[in-house]
Amino acid sequence: MGTLYVILLTLHNLTRWLVLLAGVWALLRAFRGVGGVQTFTPTDQRAVTLFMSSLHLQVVLGLLLFAVLGMQNIPTFAGAPRPSFTWEHLGLGLLAAVFATVGNALTKRVAGNQAKFRTASLWTVLSLLAVLLAIPWWRPLLRL
Repeated sequence: MGTLYVILLTLHNLTRWLVLLAGVWALLRAFRGVGGVQTFTPTDQRAVTLFMSSLHLQVVLGLLLFAVLGMQNIPTFAGAPRPSFTWEHLGLGLLAAVFATVGNALTKRVAGNQAKFRTASLWTVLSLLAVLLAIPWWRPLLRL
């Protein structure tokens, strides 16, 4: 594989961990206020925004990787253990980014602390589920 492919794959792999950490942080911040009398703080909003931003970066890296791989080695898709996973991975990654973006936007717009925490919780859970389903767990967890 070419150098660009290796660089993109490494960045995409490392960014996966940023996405997971940011998602867990956003979820912990959101769950903290569900059912309580906590105030939704700027730190809570930053956690949701960081998760969304890390997902956007991951999707951009993934799309670049997809474009480079597609241009360099189309037969790889056909020879993969699960060729359909390429499309599942792409679709779930995009869906996760959409969920995180919707959650970020709605969290800013809803009134009241409880509503903000519930909104952040719901959309972060949906997005994290899509992320967890999109990760190819059978591949190496860290590629450098």
